[in-house]
Amino acid sequence: MPRLTKLDVLVKEVRACTICAKHLPFEPNPVVRPSSTAKILLIGQAPGTRVHATGIPWNDPSGDKLREWMGIDRDLFYNNKKIAIMPTGFCYPGKGKSGDLPPRPECAPTWHPRLMQHMRKIELILLIGQYAQKYYLNESAKKTLTETVHAWKQYAPLYLPMPHPSPRNKLWLKKNAWFESDVVPMLQRKVKKLIR
Repeated sequence: MPRLTKLDVLVKEVRACTICAKHLPFEPNPVVRPSSTAKILLIGQAPGTRVHATGIPWNDPSGDKLREWMGIDRDLFYNNKKIAIMPTGFCYPGKGKSGDLPPRPECAPTWHPRLMQHMRKIELILLIGQYAQKYYLNESAKKTLTETVHAWKQYAPLYLPMPHPSPRNKLWLKKNAWFESDVVPMLQRKVKKLIR
């Protein structure tokens, strides 16, 4: 039996986390896939109900769109040696008036710094949605997600702020066609280079 790495031990600790259990609609089910070898890290918002049920991140129509933007298939997307996945909140936060609630605020400050210590090879971090952008870009994030994503060159080469690939964002993508015409091809080139 292979020996557990320090990251394996930490992931076990994360998966046993109940820090915000009393605020969640379901039993905690932290969904995270860190990697000590990956060069690409995806930081989204928080799992939806389907991801909560399956334990597989981006296992929904949003994930299909994200893979399309990245120019990769499911096999490569879930190859943990190549791509790490760490949402802002690891558990499904519940339903709000206009969609899912924001990620729980306890999660990222508790776990992200510890997990990042084991992900030293990361060269590209996709910040998907406003919560990931606000947490990682802090004061350098613009007033709106659109402005932040439009200023993507300012955060390169490490960070790439992106809109959420949810089907609900069709109108945003229509209004901001520059994202798919200019940013997506650049993202695909970069992903291809990093996962060789």
